[in-house]
Amino acid sequence: MPIATNSEIIDITSEQKTEELAIKFYKKIKTSDVVFLYGEIGVGKTTFIKYLINTFQKKNKLELTEVTSPTFNLLNEYQIKGIKINHYDLFRLKSEKELKNLGLFDHGLNIITLIEWPQIIKKKPKNLIELNFKYGQDHKKRSVQIKGLKL
Repeated sequence: MPIATNSEIIDITSEQKTEELAIKFYKKIKTSDVVFLYGEIGVGKTTFIKYLINTFQKKNKLELTEVTSPTFNLLNEYQIKGIKINHYDLFRLKSEKELKNLGLFDHGLNIITLIEWPQIIKKKPKNLIELNFKYGQDHKKRSVQIKGLKL
């Protein structure tokens, strides 16, 4: 059963709803998937990633680690048994040329790639899932739309 369709808007106003979505997403995501996370600062992208990575850790009986946005170092890596999760934050990059040395998509089959602020990427990879996080009119409500989820 799909957790979202291309037009469905999912309410993530509370942190609990964000965690619930991350748990559902965990059940659907596969190694070699690439996830682009769009949205304004503070809308919930990193919080979603935190719950997603912590779910991988819980399901593999590993200690939960702190998950922060790699705004300054561009990449945080998480090794979870046989799976590596690469969490990129491209907020500070100004041109597509700066992507060349990052090797965003030069990875093996046992890697999941999560990319915040992917707008700078011109050529979209295969196995792409896009999450578009948005604020409501009053900035108290938040939602996300998912595109490209493998059902």
